[in-house]
Amino acid sequence: MAALEHSHSLQAEAFLFIVLFATTAWVVSTATAKSVPLPPLRFKSTIGKFKILQVADMHYADGQSTKCEDVLPSQFSTCSDLNTTDFVKRMIKAEKPDFIVFTGDNIYGVDAKDAATSLKAAFEPAISAKLPWAAVLGNHDQESTLTRKQVMKHIVPMEYTLSKVNPHGKKIDGFGNYNLEVKGMKGSKLEGKSVLNLYFLDSGDYSTDPNITGYDWIKASQQAWFKETSAKLQKNYKSNPSAQSESAPGLVYFHIPLPEVKIFGSSSIIGVKQEPISCPLYNSGFLETMVQAEDVKAAFTGHDHKNDFCGKLRGIELCYAGGFGYHAYGKAGWSRRSRVVVASLEKDIKGGWKGVQSITTWKRLDDEHLSKIDTQTLWTKTRMSSFED
Repeated sequence: MAALEHSHSLQAEAFLFIVLFATTAWVVSTATAKSVPLPPLRFKSTIGKFKILQVADMHYADGQSTKCEDVLPSQFSTCSDLNTTDFVKRMIKAEKPDFIVFTGDNIYGVDAKDAATSLKAAFEPAISAKLPWAAVLGNHDQESTLTRKQVMKHIVPMEYTLSKVNPHGKKIDGFGNYNLEVKGMKGSKLEGKSVLNLYFLDSGDYSTDPNITGYDWIKASQQAWFKETSAKLQKNYKSNPSAQSESAPGLVYFHIPLPEVKIFGSSSIIGVKQEPISCPLYNSGFLETMVQAEDVKAAFTGHDHKNDFCGKLRGIELCYAGGFGYHAYGKAGWSRRSRVVVASLEKDIKGGWKGVQSITTWKRLDDEHLSKIDTQTLWTKTRMSSFED
């Protein structure tokens, strides 16, 4: 009997060991999976393209219980935040983007009972699709249970995101100022260099200056960081003997449009302008900063949901995405929409890949066919490469 009891005891201990080992291994595996950094963004397709999906103004709140705004009477009874989620998923399936950018007012803080829960639901389609994504803040993200800084700190550890609170070691205004590099094709002469530079800035929420009302603006400290970063990227790119003589192009993403956008009339834009430009009353000079940097080809914003146009000013395309979210003001009968941007590499005569040749854009509507509209070229390289093919 004693021998039998001893045998059972050993079996129980062995079973416990196996359970503990399996549990520990699962925990370690899970932790490791979340801590492993994502690979760098890269022109990984054999066709030499990199596609970015911009999602502006989701205004996500509490899911199915959150009703839509400015939709047709026939839509209202069944329309909720889930329509926004479904639109993101449809766009991912249709466009198969390499990267997603969420340009602020990702959640509508006033109506979101718990910011963390709303943020998780808002970004869930990108995470489920295992796509790299990044976000900046708008003027409503901080109005729930998390401060502006806390919202950005909550976003950064989420799965598949490349978002950052701010550059390491830099004292800078706002939360969510950072850059990402898109590397050249694997196996090409530029595989170790960024051939497309992406900049993200926190355009703030509301002015804290007692003498200036209205919306916030991109501050001097942010612009100083931007200029320094742009200069470093351009120097690094040009140091490669296989690089083009001109700089790698840059794209900039933030939420609130610049004051200069007000000058565009209907004859100088592609898209529609259906509401006044809700920009800062103070002009901090960021357009001039981008012009002087010499690498920026386009800047993309959200904020004004009924505007979806691009207009060119001083060599830079200033583009709205158009309102995406259903729990946000819009225009009944005017479809929610999203902007897509594609950078295409130049091919050399030997069949290899060089730097970016062109940048194009279009929008898709959340209608039955995900209609594609307003295709346009934002930028095309005109200068010759500095090396022979």
